[in-house]
Amino acid sequence: MHYLDHAATTPLVPAARAALIETLDLVGNPSAVNAAGRAARRIVEEARERIAAALGAHPSEVIFTSGGTEADNLAIKGTYAARHTAEPARTRVVTSAIEHHAILDSVDYMTESSGATAVFVEPTVVGAIAPDALTSALGDGADVALVSIMWGNNEIGTIQPIAQLAAVCRELGIPMHSDAVQAVGHVPVDFSASGLDLLTLTGHKLGGPVGSGALLARRDAALAPQLHGGGQERKVRSGTLDARGVHALAAGGGAVETAVAGLDDEMTRVIALRDKLIRGALALGLGIEVTGAWTPGSAADRLPGNAHLRVPGADRDALLFVLDAAGISCSAGSACTAGVTRPSHVLTALRIGDADAAGALRFSLGHTSTEEDVDAVLAVLPDAVARSQAARGAA
Repeated sequence: MHYLDHAATTPLVPAARAALIETLDLVGNPSAVNAAGRAARRIVEEARERIAAALGAHPSEVIFTSGGTEADNLAIKGTYAARHTAEPARTRVVTSAIEHHAILDSVDYMTESSGATAVFVEPTVVGAIAPDALTSALGDGADVALVSIMWGNNEIGTIQPIAQLAAVCRELGIPMHSDAVQAVGHVPVDFSASGLDLLTLTGHKLGGPVGSGALLARRDAALAPQLHGGGQERKVRSGTLDARGVHALAAGGGAVETAVAGLDDEMTRVIALRDKLIRGALALGLGIEVTGAWTPGSAADRLPGNAHLRVPGADRDALLFVLDAAGISCSAGSACTAGVTRPSHVLTALRIGDADAAGALRFSLGHTSTEEDVDAVLAVLPDAVARSQAARGAA
């Protein structure tokens, strides 16, 4: 099998697997005061310190969660609730239409349940959010509760100018969150230097276990809890902490440390594979187009492992079926919307018509990807395109 769906989930890195195995028999609740509990707490706090050091944060800014969706929900709902309660005039939530559904659906929930007003900053044709566009959307910012713009798009791979966007928000005293699930471990991420107030990361996108993640939140960030119970994690995220999961995520050379420590070399390697795939697909003479920004040899504007292609006149389901039958795992977009037949909301926001969006394919490479994987895709793609176009024509 040639696995090119790392943006959906990526295999465990060896260090994370070893860390997980060594703690499988761990007993003790990290909140308990007995010896077993204290041992579990040491594991959790070491993980907190290691994540903070790797990502330019203070340990107290690391709030452990079950993953990206929970962290996004806490960031959106928790910030809005805290800000709106303190200043009722702050009802606007500013984001973009190309966000992950963990953001978009959280914003929708706040508009339906809490009187929020959603404002969507329009992206450029390559999916970038310009600082000037954000400035226009904010106005004087007096009625804005928060801003949320993702670091790197999970479908088309476009990277946003986060530091510039955060500077716009900071000047107006507006907290800014970024879903950095696709960025952490794949491009340089420094929480302090970014100017952000909140940042989401998750383990299974960078070689850690599913079910482990974190929200980085500045110490002065106002957050209302969305889970109530024991008051763990700064009293904003109650629940018994998964010491095994956070250990594999961070401690003892776990997933975050492994990804960050080898980032430069891995970026260079994966970018070369990405560019070979994109160039090879364009050279097939099938009319294939690249979605989003792409500067060959660079990760300044596109995630290193993302190759989002649009095949003219093709049916994405037929494409995926033929590729899967040939042993190639990829996707048409976010795995969180798999099985949904309507066009991708990201491509719609980029004003790409339904006909062009129908043949969208996302190949995403990661730490196990090789040139053989890319060669396999390019070898089978002409047949997959021909068969999918025939299927669409027959329909």
